[in-house]
Amino acid sequence: MIDVNDLRKGVTFELDSRLYKVLDYTHNKPGRGNATIRVKARDLRSGAVVDKTFSSGTRVQDVRLDFHNVQYLYQDSDRYVFMDQETFDQPGLTAEVLGDAVNYLKSGMEVKLTLYEGTPLDVELPTTVDLEVTKAETAVRGDTATGVSKLVTTETGLKVHVPAFINQGDLIRIDTRTGEYVTRA
Repeated sequence: MIDVNDLRKGVTFELDSRLYKVLDYTHNKPGRGNATIRVKARDLRSGAVVDKTFSSGTRVQDVRLDFHNVQYLYQDSDRYVFMDQETFDQPGLTAEVLGDAVNYLKSGMEVKLTLYEGTPLDVELPTTVDLEVTKAETAVRGDTATGVSKLVTTETGLKVHVPAFINQGDLIRIDTRTGEYVTRA
């Protein structure tokens, strides 16, 4: 059992026989009374995002997770298939369970697969990924005085705001934690 005060972004816990991964955490201490901990968490089995509020001192069940290095292979209708680099097993996850991670997956990419009692639950992406721009708006001449950005579409379908000098076919680096443009790769 762990105290809810120890919950942070990325921590996985069990509550009411459901597994949750913390996406966002806030601690609120009013002038009088107990502190409250608000957690935005994703149900790792269904992919649903829920808000939970705990009072200070509450405890939740911690879980033991296994991690395997896997390589993303392909998308088969609604399942994303990975290959374990040691056992060559090919587990699959649905888009609902993966959430926003589907916007960053490229064929051949190495990620860390989270397993609970042998069942694949989630993937941990690298901090940044390089994606090719497949569709870019044309920048209007004279808009450069204010640092104008434009919307582009990457090879995975992710739409991101980039500086005006990025063109179709360019390789750009995206931060997977925020979904924002970092630099040209």
